[in-house]
Amino acid sequence: MDEVSAAASGNGMCERNVRDRIGHMQAKKRYFILLSAGTFVVFLFYFGGLQFKASRNQSRREIHSSRNGLQHTSPEHYWPRFPDALRPFVPWDQLENEDYNVHTSPRQKRDANASIYKGKKCRMESCFDFALCKKNGFKVYVYPQQKGEKIAESYQNILAAIEGSRFYTSDPSQACLFVLSLDTLDRDQLSPQYVHNLRSKVLSLHLWNNGRNHLVFNLYSGTWPDYTEDVGFDIGQAMLAKASISTENFRPKFDISIPLFSKDHPRTGGEKGFLKFNTIPPLRKYMLVFKGKRYLTGIGSDTRNALYHVHNGEDVLLLTTCKHGKDWQKHKDSRCDRDNAEYEK
Repeated sequence: MDEVSAAASGNGMCERNVRDRIGHMQAKKRYFILLSAGTFVVFLFYFGGLQFKASRNQSRREIHSSRNGLQHTSPEHYWPRFPDALRPFVPWDQLENEDYNVHTSPRQKRDANASIYKGKKCRMESCFDFALCKKNGFKVYVYPQQKGEKIAESYQNILAAIEGSRFYTSDPSQACLFVLSLDTLDRDQLSPQYVHNLRSKVLSLHLWNNGRNHLVFNLYSGTWPDYTEDVGFDIGQAMLAKASISTENFRPKFDISIPLFSKDHPRTGGEKGFLKFNTIPPLRKYMLVFKGKRYLTGIGSDTRNALYHVHNGEDVLLLTTCKHGKDWQKHKDSRCDRDNAEYEK
């Protein structure tokens, strides 16, 4: 009996020791979890407080600067400011015209655009060197014309307008922005204005620097009826001032959407005082005028075929012709004869 009692007593002590050890381990585990959670909360408040403090200090500096008439040294300071700036362009969903898909597969369009939009994620803060603008302000350098290179009249007008402005500089070391003298306006391979071997010519420019701080102008790209946006060379980090640029390729606050203008478009708006202040509506006979091809099929046909709804023949003239391409008569509709007659007046 004594031996049995001693064994039972020993077993009881062992069980208590095991329970004590387990309890001690669980307590240490709870303390460790509490300590970790407390440390995390402290770090959260510390870094959150730093950001909040930095934000408050930045706000105070902005208020102090505005009160004292000081200008910010942000990159935007070096660009010309306009009082009535347009709202930023916000690209909508990447929707595509059904007629566009008829002629070009999605893969073909992606492959065609890949060569010119490798810098698709470019924005001013990532692909533009503002340091070039800090020293001398906003100065624009136009490359000298290369011997034997043809330049269309429309592009000559653009270059002449830049060279005649107060922003122009003939010294590239003073420049903030660079503009090519190579004519990039018409990149339709069927056009007589098309410049061949443009890729090698651009890459040979020692100031090109993968297009950084460059502005490339383009009105036409691709060939009817698909008009892919391939300009024939990789624009790299250059900004693109382009007509009819797709929302898929437009880089907000970096690229510039420009209207499609003809070679006869005047370079200036007339003599000083020609535009009277607050003449709304303007003192002109016509409020809106458009004259161009209708595009019975292919990209752009949806818009062009709807213009007749707005045309009134009085102060709004939207004139289109069906005579486009060799087989236009195959796609001729009931309005073509009347539209062609008005277009040719």
